[in-house]
Amino acid sequence: MRSRDGVNTATRTMTNKTFELLDTSTGKKSSLPVRSGTVGPDVVDIAALNKDHGVFTFDPGFMATASTESKITYIDGDAGVLLYRGYPIEQLAAQSSFIEVAYLLNNGALPDAKQLADFTASITRHTMVNESLLRMFNGFHYNAHPMAMVSAIVASMSAFYHDSMDIHNPRHREIFMHRIIAKLPTISAAAYKRALGQPFIYPRNDLDYCSNLLHMFYAVPCEPYHVDPLAAQALDLLLILHADHEQNASTSTVRLAGSTGANPYAAISAGVSALWGPAHGGANEAVLEMLEEIGTVDNIPKFLAQVKDKASNVRLMGFGHRVYKNFDPRAKIIREMCHKVLAKMGRADNPLLELAQRLEEIALKDEYFVSRKLYPNVDFYSGIIYSALGIPRSMFTVMFAIARTAGWVAHWQEMIGDPSMKIGRPRQLYTGPVKRDYTPIAKR
Repeated sequence: MRSRDGVNTATRTMTNKTFELLDTSTGKKSSLPVRSGTVGPDVVDIAALNKDHGVFTFDPGFMATASTESKITYIDGDAGVLLYRGYPIEQLAAQSSFIEVAYLLNNGALPDAKQLADFTASITRHTMVNESLLRMFNGFHYNAHPMAMVSAIVASMSAFYHDSMDIHNPRHREIFMHRIIAKLPTISAAAYKRALGQPFIYPRNDLDYCSNLLHMFYAVPCEPYHVDPLAAQALDLLLILHADHEQNASTSTVRLAGSTGANPYAAISAGVSALWGPAHGGANEAVLEMLEEIGTVDNIPKFLAQVKDKASNVRLMGFGHRVYKNFDPRAKIIREMCHKVLAKMGRADNPLLELAQRLEEIALKDEYFVSRKLYPNVDFYSGIIYSALGIPRSMFTVMFAIARTAGWVAHWQEMIGDPSMKIGRPRQLYTGPVKRDYTPIAKR
C-alpha cells in the first residue's frame, strides 16, 4: 500500500508461519503468529501467552523484544546499515542537512524546495525563548551541569504554551515539533553561557541552524564573532548522524512517558534525562577521558592488556555497540570529517587524534577485539571533533540532545498518532518475599 506521496505505508503483516507452544504440564497448546515488517527480522506476537497460559516473557534489557511498531528508522546491526525513513545514512550525510533530516524524520518524506524553505523559515522564527525562561537560568548554581539545566528548562516550557498542547490535535503537535527543534539550541547555548558567567546571546535569523548555534555559544557583546563555515558543516554532520537511532534508551523513555498522555515537553525532558547517562549520551565524553588516561601511544599495549583482564574493570570506550555487530556506519563518515576539521583549524597535530588513530589501528588488528567484533562506533571520533570546535566536555551530551530531539519528536508524534496506542506497562518476574503478616514493632 502506498500513500499519495509514494511513501510505503504498509504496516505489519501476518505471515504463514506460527510458533506452536505446548504446556507440558497441562497439554494446552497455543499458536503464536509471526508478523513481518517491510524489512528486518520477523517478530512473534506473544499477546496470547498470558491469556492462554498465564505467563509473561522474560527479557532483561529488552534484548530480544520489539517494543513498538515504527516506520522511522531501521538498523541492521550485522550489516552495519542505518536508514532514516529508508534513506541510507551515508547519502543523507553527504547530500542533506540537519534541518532537512528533521523534516524527513517527522514527515516521512524528503521535502520539495518550497516545503524545505517553509520549514526552515518556521524553525528560524521560533528560535527565541520567553524572557522568563531565560531568567530561570539565574536560579541555577554557577557550576550546575548543563544537562540538568536543559532538562529543567525543557520541562518548564509546558508552563508557557497552554494554547497549543492538545496532544490529540495534529496542528498542535506540528507547532510543538517546530518549537522544540528551534528552541533547544537557544536553551543549550544559554546553559553554556550560564556556566561561563557570560551574557546570553540571542539567536540571529540571518544564520543557518548550526551557524546560529555556534554564534550563540561563542559570540560576546563586545566584539564580532565570525562562524567558521567548516565548523558549521562539521556540526551539521554530527547532528545528522545523531538525529535518530531506533528504540534506544532515551527514545524509549520519550515513548513511555508520552504514552501516559503527558504533555510533549515533559516527554522530551524525560528523554534528555535518560540521555544524560554515561552508558548512553555520555559515551563520547568517556572516550576523551580514556584517551587522556592512556596518555601516550607507548601506553596503548599496557592499556589494552588491562581491558582484556576482566578483573581490572577497565573498558575500551568508543568500541562496540549494543546493536551494531559490524562497523558503525556513522563512524566511517565522522572519521573523515574529523581529519578535515583538525586540518582546517590548525590542530592536525592534536595528540588525542594521533592517539585515537593509533588505538584504533592496534585494536582492529588484535584478535581479542576482532573476534568480539569490537569496532569503533560514532562516539570514538565525535568527542574529538567537539573539542576541536571548542565545545567543552560538559556540553557534549547537550549537543547530542539537540540532534536527537528531531528523532524523539518523530517517535512521539508517531506514537500519539497511532489509534492503537496503549500506555506502556512492562511486567516483571517477582522474586521478593511471599505473603507475610505484619509484626508489631514490640515483637520484632
